[in-house]
Amino acid sequence: MYITPQKFKKKIFFRSKNAQKHIVLPEGEEERIIIAASIFIYNKLGKLTLLGDKKKIKNKIKNLNLFWDEKQIKIINPKKSIYLNEFAETFYELRKEKGIKFEEAKVLISDFSYFGTMMVYKGITDGMVSGAVNTTAKTVRPALQIIKPKIGIKTVSSMFFMLLQKRVIIYSDCAIISTPTSEQLAEIAICSAETAKLFGIKPKIAMLSYSSGNSGLGKEVEKVRKATEIVKYINPSLRIDGPIQYDAAVEKKICKNKLPNSKLEGKANIFIFPDLNSGNNTYKAVKHETKSISIGPILQGLKKPINDLSRGSTVKDIYNTIIITCIQAQKK
Repeated sequence: MYITPQKFKKKIFFRSKNAQKHIVLPEGEEERIIIAASIFIYNKLGKLTLLGDKKKIKNKIKNLNLFWDEKQIKIINPKKSIYLNEFAETFYELRKEKGIKFEEAKVLISDFSYFGTMMVYKGITDGMVSGAVNTTAKTVRPALQIIKPKIGIKTVSSMFFMLLQKRVIIYSDCAIISTPTSEQLAEIAICSAETAKLFGIKPKIAMLSYSSGNSGLGKEVEKVRKATEIVKYINPSLRIDGPIQYDAAVEKKICKNKLPNSKLEGKANIFIFPDLNSGNNTYKAVKHETKSISIGPILQGLKKPINDLSRGSTVKDIYNTIIITCIQAQKK
């Protein structure tokens, strides 16, 4: 049974409402962020902190005639914040072995992305959403330096929830690891399965390739084959197959023809791409050609939730990503 987009959206809405988490948005002066924040607060889904110049943000709120509740939304300018010295000292302690000086730490931490990440690290907020203006690297780098990966996780990766017409599926990794090794692909698959479970999706994983089973040869096919075996060894209970082509992963008749013994039976709902080039282009092609909703990139493998946005994100994309971050923050 697939979970429908309508059911998925309803489910995450009420989970966020029940969680009442606090999310920081470093790009607080961006119009799309302000509108998404207004909708989030209007629906009473949690608390927010916007980073930026208070006067500029207030003027945009007024000009856009938006709903606003100052009890639920704080505005902080990192460069004038009372937290600045404390955050700089903490960052210096975290990075001094890497050769950073205190003054350098103070300059870096005044950057909105670093400041927002430190708010999450300190527990002032429960998660962060950024990337509507900045690059993925600017969101991910502070997260790796401050939040750091979970114990046992070597690869921080990303996934997208793809809300198609009749079902919700997961695409990984479409934003972080450019040319993953077999070991990295395996870890991406395992993390994606855990994310799926957190959101009520029973994982059925397709390790994508240009070959299904033994139909083709090549270094890239063998990389996917090895990754699949690693996942099966680490977690034998996971329903997974690979290498497998996309059509065999989603169509029962094609799957039976190409991989007659496949456990997926053409019903995959998690798709692990062999490289960033294929993953990033596929999610964008599907999103724009089918007018589907994509939520992400959602980062996987960090100790606390930090999520990236595409610079092409709509208000709806941002709003949904904030909700997803609230739910991730529920899991200790």
